[in-house]
Amino acid sequence: MAEAVKMAPDALSSLDGLRARSDSTSSTASQGSKGKLLLRQRLSQLLMCVEDLSSDDEANEEVSRTLDEAFQLCGRFSPKDAFRLHMVTWNVATAEPPRDVISLLQLDVQPPTDVYVIGLQEVNAAPLRFLSDLLMEDSWSHMLMGTLAPRGYVKVSSVRMQGLLLLVFTKQMHLPFIRDIQTTYTRTGIFGYWGNKGGVSVRFSFYGHMLCFLNCHLAAHMNYALQRVDEFEYILDTQDFDFYNTPNIRDHKVVFWFGDLNFRIADHGMHFLRSSIESERYNLLWAKDQLLTMRKKEPFLQEFEEGPLRFKPTYKFDRNSDTYDSSSPKTLLGFTGKKRKPAWTDRILWRIKPKTPPPEEEDDEKASTSTADSHEDECPIRVLQDIYTCDTSYGVSDHKPVLGVFSLELRKHYDTALVRLSPEGQWSADQDAALSYTILEDFMSSTWDWIGLYKIGFKSVLDYITFVWVKGDDLPEVLETLQVSLNKDAIPLLRGEYVLGYYSTNMQCIVGLSANFQILESKRAALEGLVSENGLKK
Repeated sequence: MAEAVKMAPDALSSLDGLRARSDSTSSTASQGSKGKLLLRQRLSQLLMCVEDLSSDDEANEEVSRTLDEAFQLCGRFSPKDAFRLHMVTWNVATAEPPRDVISLLQLDVQPPTDVYVIGLQEVNAAPLRFLSDLLMEDSWSHMLMGTLAPRGYVKVSSVRMQGLLLLVFTKQMHLPFIRDIQTTYTRTGIFGYWGNKGGVSVRFSFYGHMLCFLNCHLAAHMNYALQRVDEFEYILDTQDFDFYNTPNIRDHKVVFWFGDLNFRIADHGMHFLRSSIESERYNLLWAKDQLLTMRKKEPFLQEFEEGPLRFKPTYKFDRNSDTYDSSSPKTLLGFTGKKRKPAWTDRILWRIKPKTPPPEEEDDEKASTSTADSHEDECPIRVLQDIYTCDTSYGVSDHKPVLGVFSLELRKHYDTALVRLSPEGQWSADQDAALSYTILEDFMSSTWDWIGLYKIGFKSVLDYITFVWVKGDDLPEVLETLQVSLNKDAIPLLRGEYVLGYYSTNMQCIVGLSANFQILESKRAALEGLVSENGLKK
C-alpha cells in the first residue's frame, strides 16, 4: 500500500510592594500545622536514635534513614526554582496596538520574565477584519511577536474567539518543558451562541505542574453581577480537556482567571467615587466592589485569590487621556444619558487546587490516592504576586491595561528534555548537512514528528527556516541515536545563529532543542549577489 504523503508541519496545525502568596503545600493553617507536626516527629526519632547510638551497623543505618526522611520532609516546603510570570489583561476596544509596549511588558526588568501571558478583549472582530486575521496574524499578535521574538521569547500558544485573544510566550530555554498544550473556548453571548462574550483558555504542563490560564469577557452593566457569576461558573463547568488527570479547569494545580470581568462599584455616587480616586483612598470603594462582595457569598469564588486593589479603577476613560468618562451620550430618544462610573472591571485572580482531605479509613484504592497526593507534596508550587497595578500611560482604549507579575516557586518534576539534538560537523549551504537525535525518555513519538531549523529570534514553533521528518521506518528505542540529513538547497546561504527543535505531533509542542550553533556563509552567497565584495550583506 502506498505510504501517505506528509504535509508541511504548518499545514497540520491550524507597582504595589505587597506580595500576595499562595502555596500548594500549605493552603490552610491546618495543613501547615500538620506538616510541622510530622517534621517534629521525624526529628524526635532522630534524637532518640542519637541517644541510643552505638557502634553497631543497625543503629547507624537507623540514624541515616531518619536523617534522610527529615531532610526530605524539609525539602518539600522549600521549592528550589523561581520563575517570573508576567500577565496582562486589556480590553482594547477594537483599537490598533500602540507602537511601544516596553513599559507594558516591563522588558527592561531584571531578572527577566520567563513567561508572558497576555489576554485581550474586544480585538477588532468586524467580519472582513476577522476573516483576514484567519489568514494571517492579527495586528496585536504581530506586534507582540515582533517585540518579544528579538528578545528571545517564542509564542507557545494562542487562542482566539471573535474579540477575545489569549497569547502565551516563553523564553526559548523553557520550550522543551512546556508540554501537553491545549486550548479551548466557551461562548456566553446571546444565550451561548455568540462569542462576543465568554472565555478562552490555554492549559499546559510547566516542568510537570499543570497550569491553566482563562481569559474572560463577561456580561456588562451594573445590574448584571449575578449573571457574571453564573457565566463564570458555566465556563468552569463546561470547558474540558483531553487529559485524564486534568479534564476540567479546576483539576489544574494553578488556575489564573483574568480579563474584563465587568464587575462594577455599586451604590456610591459619581462625586464620592471620583474624590476617593483622586485622593487615592481606594480602600473606601472596596466594600461596594461587586466582585469582592460576590466572593464573600459564593463558595467557589472563595477559592480564588486576588491582590489588593491599590490602583486606579481601569474603566471608563476618555481615549488618549487620563480623564474618566466626560462624554454626554445620547439615548435613543435624544436625551442626555449617564456617564459611566469608574470601576475595576479588569482583574487578575488565581486559584491553587485545594488538597483533598485524607480519608478516615484507607482501603487499597484509597491508599493509592494517598500515594498520589504525597507525590504532589514532593513537588509543591507557590504563587507569590509581586505587582498588581494598571499602566495609565496607554490611551488607545477606554480601558487601561492591568498588569500582574508573579513568582512561581516550584520543584520541577523533570528538568531533562525528551529528545537530545545535535548538528553534525559544520553547516553551510555548500553541502548537505547532518543532524543526530536521541530519544532520552519514552513518550508518544510518531513518524509524523519533525525537526525544524530555526533562526535565533524565531517567533513561534511554525516560524522555521526548513524542516526534516524524523526517521519513518520504525519508532526509535530509548537512548537510540538516529541521524537524518538536510539538503543543502534548504540551508540558508548567509552566516547566522540557529537552533534545532524536535516537534512532537502527538504532544503538539517542542520536546527537545539543540544548543545554538552557527551556519557558515556559503560560497554561493557571493555568486548570487547576497554579499558585497567586502563581505557585508546587501
